[in-house]
Amino acid sequence: MRSNKSECIQVVIRCRPLSSTEIANGNEKVVQMIEREDRGEIIVHREGDEEPPKVFSFDRVFDERTNQEDLFEKTARAIVGNVFEGYNGTIFAYGQTGTGKTHTMEGELKPKEMRGVMTRCFESVFNCIEEQPNAQFLVRASYLEIYKENIRDLLSPNPKNKLIMHEKPDTGVYVKDLSSFICKNYEEMQAVQDTGRKNKSMGETKMNARSSRSHSVFTLTLEISELGPDGKDHIRVGKLNMVDLAGSERQSKTNA
Repeated sequence: MRSNKSECIQVVIRCRPLSSTEIANGNEKVVQMIEREDRGEIIVHREGDEEPPKVFSFDRVFDERTNQEDLFEKTARAIVGNVFEGYNGTIFAYGQTGTGKTHTMEGELKPKEMRGVMTRCFESVFNCIEEQPNAQFLVRASYLEIYKENIRDLLSPNPKNKLIMHEKPDTGVYVKDLSSFICKNYEEMQAVQDTGRKNKSMGETKMNARSSRSHSVFTLTLEISELGPDGKDHIRVGKLNMVDLAGSERQSKTNA
């Protein structure tokens, strides 16, 4: 997770519970999550292994009992706040197929407690807007996919068309002709995400029956206009990029 306000990257590890298949196969948990005051640690061990357990340190760790709400509150909530201050932030999930990336980022709309980071970010943005009646806001959303090194607009009437990436000295990297939709409330933004999700490239792999075979980037752009002490309107812009990466494993393991 990254926020340009502090120019730092925080690495957060979430451990999912054993799946029904793993339980049926007799697999056992081999990681132990330990939360320290200033960091999180993961201890990896294997039964019968003569070597000592391996210890890895991260900014934060969450074990298999962590629910969607706690994860959002302790990781993504602050990034949403930074976007309102005019900074850019990025939240992305990385890991092998079947580790729970899409569950963490998208989750399920029902029941409500299963909602993922993206949906909770949408809710948080529009809740914050309602709490600032003296400011004017413009919220825009875009959704793209990188599949087999090609960029596709997931919100386009023709999502299979390939787009081209460009770069401007003043604004940086952008995708030419990428669709952008103005959203006036949480429901409209959720509808945009649902539309794009239906157009994502999915496929069955050896490791996951329904796996995302592409990287997807949902970008929320927030423009805020406020009256300053000088009596003039001041505009600031922040962006929140929410990324669901494809599985990080070798293709030979998935038969993709």
